[in-house]
This record gives sequence, C-alpha cells and structure tokens, in this order.
Amino acid sequence: MTNYQKELEKILSGINADEKKPRLLLHCCCAPCSSYVLEYLSGYFEITADFYNPNISPESEYRHRAEELQRLICEMPLSGPVAFEEGPYEPARFLEAARGLEDCPEGGERCLACFRLRLEQAARRAKEGGFDWFTTTLTISPLKNAAALNEIGQALGEAYGVHFLPSDFKKKDGYKRSITLSHEYGLYRQDFCGCAFSRAQREAEKRAATQDGRD
Repeated sequence: MTNYQKELEKILSGINADEKKPRLLLHCCCAPCSSYVLEYLSGYFEITADFYNPNISPESEYRHRAEELQRLICEMPLSGPVAFEEGPYEPARFLEAARGLEDCPEGGERCLACFRLRLEQAARRAKEGGFDWFTTTLTISPLKNAAALNEIGQALGEAYGVHFLPSDFKKKDGYKRSITLSHEYGLYRQDFCGCAFSRAQREAEKRAATQDGRD
C-alpha cells in the first residue's frame, strides 16, 4: 500500500527554500479542512486556494463555506502567499455526475464521481494557469478515501500534463491540528459533506439517534 504522506515529504524535501517557490493550485473544500493544509504547505509553495465545489447544497451553504475560507486566509498568519479564487457554482454539473448514483451510501461511487468532477476542474485550471502542481485538501478527512483521491488526481495530472501532489493530510496529526485551528479561528464546521444526499443521510442519522435516546 502506498504511503502518500511519505511521498509528499519526499517531494517537499526536494524544494529549495532559497529559490522561488513553485506554484500550487490547492483545491479547497472548506475552511476547517484547509486550515492545517495551508499552514503546512505555505512554507513550500506559492498557493492559490481554489474553491470549486458544485456539490455543496443549498447555495447559502456554499456561500457560507466560501466566505469562511476567505476569512481564514485573511486572518491566519502563513509562511507564504496564498490567493483565493472561487470557481463557478455549477450544481447542475454535480447532479449530472451523480445521475444514477443518488442512492449510493457516503463513500461510494457517487463520492468518487464527485471527486473526479472537482479534481478535473483543478487539473484543468492548473494547466491553464501554468501551475507547477495541483492537489486537494480532501485527504485530510478521516471519512474520505485518500487512496482513491490520489489515484484520481494522479490520473488526471497525467491526462492534463500537470504534476499532482500526493497527500494524506490526516497523517501526522494533521486532522487533529485542523480541529485545533478551527477552534482557534472560530470556523464554521459543517456536520455533513456538502451535497443534498449527504445532508439527507446525516439528518436521518440524527433522527435515528434521537429516537434511540427516547426508547
């Protein structure tokens, strides 16, 4: 099994701090997940935080998460420059990608289709923008399949001709650090992944838990 954290560390060790930092397009899903990743990587890269998440529903939730990421970037002292760019909000593209997969459980084929949709946008933007690398904050979540994310990212990097930065950001207490930073900056921490399907599943779980508590 590939240790993506060790692969990342090997790449980072080859970056010369005395030379101009390479440019990284970092797909960001939300502020809490981005917090540790920005802290970790800003010493090595010139980062553009790319907020492209057409899966998030409703639009008010999407806007809230985008604003929290912008606030974090403004308030958090980082080791290098971080720019914020917001992609188009295209929920219809997510629904098309999820067509026929609506009933899949969280972590199944619907999620893989969602990963591909967002990472392909990142690969395309990285290629068009002349970035040296692209990657995603999604691997910080214990609920996300880091191996699948890396496999998708590497395949897209090869297809678009841009380097994909391997990662498993939850490792080395990365997820734990993100929780600490979230509390420190008072970040909004959502209790569902983002799409209407994950929200419905989460609400059903909470209702079941409430019912169990009454029995």
